[in-house]
Amino acid sequence: MSFNLLNIANSGVRASSELLQTTSKNITNVNTEGYVRERTEHRTLFDNQVGLGQTFRLVNSFAQEQLNRDISNAAFYNQIVSESARVDSLFAEESNSLGTSINSLFGSLQDSLNQPSSSVSRSLFFSNAQGYIDQLNRLSGIVFDQKTIVNDQLEIYANEANSLITKISELNLSIASGTSGPDGSALNGTINQRDLAIKELSEYIDIETLDGPNGEKLVFMGTGEAVVMEDGAFNLFSISGDPDPNFKDLKLDVDSGKAIPLEVNTSVLKGKIGGLLAYREEILISSQNKLGQLSLAMADAFNQQNRLGLDGDGELGGDLFNIPTAGAYSYAANTGTAQISGTIEPGKGSELPPNDFLIEYTAANQITVTALDSYGDPIGTPIVAAVAAGQANSGTAVGGELFGLQINVGAGAAVGDKFELKLNSEASTSFDLATMRPEDLALASPIRTNSDLANRGSGNIASSTVSDTTAPGFNPGPPPVLANGTITLTKTANPNEFTITDGAPPVTNTVVLTPPYDNVLAQAGAPYNTYGFDFNLEGIAETGDSFTIEFNTDGFDDSRNGLLLADIQNRELVRSSAIVTNGDNLTKINEAYGNIVTDVGMKTAQAKTNQVAFDALANQSNAWYESISGVNLDEEAANLLRYQQSYAAAAKILSTASTVFDTILNAAR
Repeated sequence: MSFNLLNIANSGVRASSELLQTTSKNITNVNTEGYVRERTEHRTLFDNQVGLGQTFRLVNSFAQEQLNRDISNAAFYNQIVSESARVDSLFAEESNSLGTSINSLFGSLQDSLNQPSSSVSRSLFFSNAQGYIDQLNRLSGIVFDQKTIVNDQLEIYANEANSLITKISELNLSIASGTSGPDGSALNGTINQRDLAIKELSEYIDIETLDGPNGEKLVFMGTGEAVVMEDGAFNLFSISGDPDPNFKDLKLDVDSGKAIPLEVNTSVLKGKIGGLLAYREEILISSQNKLGQLSLAMADAFNQQNRLGLDGDGELGGDLFNIPTAGAYSYAANTGTAQISGTIEPGKGSELPPNDFLIEYTAANQITVTALDSYGDPIGTPIVAAVAAGQANSGTAVGGELFGLQINVGAGAAVGDKFELKLNSEASTSFDLATMRPEDLALASPIRTNSDLANRGSGNIASSTVSDTTAPGFNPGPPPVLANGTITLTKTANPNEFTITDGAPPVTNTVVLTPPYDNVLAQAGAPYNTYGFDFNLEGIAETGDSFTIEFNTDGFDDSRNGLLLADIQNRELVRSSAIVTNGDNLTKINEAYGNIVTDVGMKTAQAKTNQVAFDALANQSNAWYESISGVNLDEEAANLLRYQQSYAAAAKILSTASTVFDTILNAAR
């Protein structure tokens, strides 16, 4: 009996001691990051003896996985908010407003219309044009600097994520090769470290975990790629820029470069890395592309309209802005030696979407051009264009749509070579004026019209338009003149019939016009429809009434072309999508800039809203997880008191058993 009593006492002391150790460990690790509360359980052996205790980590795997997912989402939006708030505040500042510079530019142009012969008012226009360019360069430079910061942060985050991936793999090996010990607690600390590393990794990317053999945890990205695998294998992130070395891409590579890097779908990536990339693609790249696109469309419109006018020297107008040309980036896999560059095809600025472009050399003297979204993925249908004399434009494109691009292809291209053209983003930082001479602002129209004083009818030339000063109707000189001299339109006695006389010696042709008499030269047909200008005739012309169209020599006080220059602000010139090609896809210059600012503000505000929501979810998930795995000091203090009493009672039994045993021994002597 005393032997049994001694065994019972010993097992009671041992069991209470194990419980006290577990409780003490819980209490002392209350502030240890990653520590998971433990519990020791005992089984009843034969004859109701207390067996060895088994120590377990108290973890709800569902709560743990949900916490990791919510941490990834919260980190994603926290990163976007912290980054985008800076750009949002920069765009919102009045001193950085490109809209103010645009309005000043058109305001000074309006002043020059009131005094077309004043060199002072013309100089003010160029001064404001330079101010607009300076503001554009400053604003684009801010965005470009932010992209550099993103590249630096991406390097840091990728290195930190790689360190955690390596740590998880090493801890997996320790767990798989280790032993649990008699009480099952020997590996709990290692498992805690492993789970904490997984939790920390979820701050950088969204992850999913699976239980592997021998206690390992297999870790996968939310996009499906494996980062930690069985038997210590793992993949690491690498940062590279192909084809643009300044645009860092996130790739996944097997350790030590043992496999080809895998492309990571960054458009659905979460965590800090995903938030950083989303900020870059959806805010920075989008904003800089739209700034460049807006400025290219406006500069092209100014150049084309100024070319249709007469400047202060009486010469045909020229370009006001130098349109930048951007070199395309070659992919590392290219086998050819050709270089490609691109710019705006003159007069096609409104066809340029706010995108980058993938150019592929698909056959001899043939390329395909595809618009790319902000993540670098193709959108829409590739456009096929022929390369003639080293150049491709809308004239060589199937369907005539080449996004307003003029692409120059150098010698040495190989079929399959690919290039990425970033005209919009690079143009936004490389604009300059083609001239600063006040006289080069072409405010006057190169043609003027007159009605004969002897006319008896009410007919008059209501409006004249110039469409191309390089057309056969113009001789650029110097001095510039109409190639065929003054044109005279005379009404005959027949209904809707007129004679047109021009040339040297004069040539007269009879034409029948269709009322209303709009675009008279176009109705008259060849050769008049190629002159590069036209006019409308209104009212009723009587027989013998005549009208003349001549070159606007000495028309320095004329501001008709200046009115058309000023009207650029009211034209819908900025294309909003590479896919939609109808008129609904265009906006005005000020509206386009307002949309850029609004878009940044809306995305920032939306990110802030999501940040609050996912922070709340992460806190809720953490509370759920901690309710099971976290240490509750009140509960542990109560357990400590209970196990102390249990230990004291078992010790009392042990003392009693010892006394009984001693009594028996003494009685036997």
